[in-house]
Amino acid sequence: MSRPAIALQVYVLDTPDPSGLASFYSALLGWDIDDAATDDDWVQLRAPAGGGLAFQLAPGFTPSTWPDGRVGLQAHLDLEVDDLEAAEAWALRHGATRVPGPNPSPTFRTYRDPSGHVFCLVRSG
Repeated sequence: MSRPAIALQVYVLDTPDPSGLASFYSALLGWDIDDAATDDDWVQLRAPAGGGLAFQLAPGFTPSTWPDGRVGLQAHLDLEVDDLEAAEAWALRHGATRVPGPNPSPTFRTYRDPSGHVFCLVRSG
């Protein structure tokens, strides 16, 4: 049997504030909100090359407390950037907070989005 056609449509993040978190990632990535795929409990962003991110209402969402281990890191986004300093300033300006990592690196930095999801900015190259 050959592999059927399977493609990632969107990566979904739970949040108590779908609209607010969508606005954060829209500003961070420059992606537009897909109004046709959005309602009160779900907001979706479309990536220019296809796919995207969606934000689903989850009133009881508990964010990861990584790296302390009380609430484990379920998943995170790695976002490739050309200029780590400029990307960090942009992310912080739009509501991200820096997470001091256990292994500081000159090639990536770790943050939390406004709902507490962990993401990394990773220098390309």
